[in-house]
Amino acid sequence: MKKHDSPTTADVASLLKQKGFTPSESELETLTGYLTLVMKWNKVMNLVGPYSWQDVLTILIIDSLHLNQFLRSLSLPSAPVAWDFGAGAGLPGIPLRALWHEGQYHLVDVREKRAMFMEQTVKRLKITDTSVYKGRVEDFMEEHDPADLMLSRAFMPWKKLLEFVGPNIKAQGRIVILALESVPAELPEGWSVEKEVSYAVGKDTRYFWSLLKS
Repeated sequence: MKKHDSPTTADVASLLKQKGFTPSESELETLTGYLTLVMKWNKVMNLVGPYSWQDVLTILIIDSLHLNQFLRSLSLPSAPVAWDFGAGAGLPGIPLRALWHEGQYHLVDVREKRAMFMEQTVKRLKITDTSVYKGRVEDFMEEHDPADLMLSRAFMPWKKLLEFVGPNIKAQGRIVILALESVPAELPEGWSVEKEVSYAVGKDTRYFWSLLKS
């Protein structure tokens, strides 16, 4: 199989089944559509690096499938407002929204080409209740009411993130951090660990921390 062959839904379903996931037909169509657009745009701009579609699916998109399960295990409001800062190629947010449709989801990135990719992808894949904001996160937070949930995948170091975003998270809201290490024993005042899980991707162990604002 060539490195940049476009995947079919059957290809994606087969590979995800090996990883323990069995999305519905509509979810598979959205995930495959997203993967196809990532590979197409990646040829003209460096969205994800020199990956094959198989690698993009099993190394990058796979986090979103685990995240879907994690979010469903939390005591979230019925229609949470979620923020995804530094979303770049739409990860983890766009494939997550193929599976997790709760509330309103905001993808934020200051880089014009990446924001354009996300805008066109969200529109083309008809992903509902999901918006893209091109600009600084400081400006975004000034223009929006506090969030119930913020997702961070390497946006900034976690301690700085709590200080930076914390005032704009609702009381009893949470920040979910995608990390490569276990949650630290001590957190800054005003935060507690709601839940932590780990999972394997290849030889790596990855973690989700849900940090609750008290």
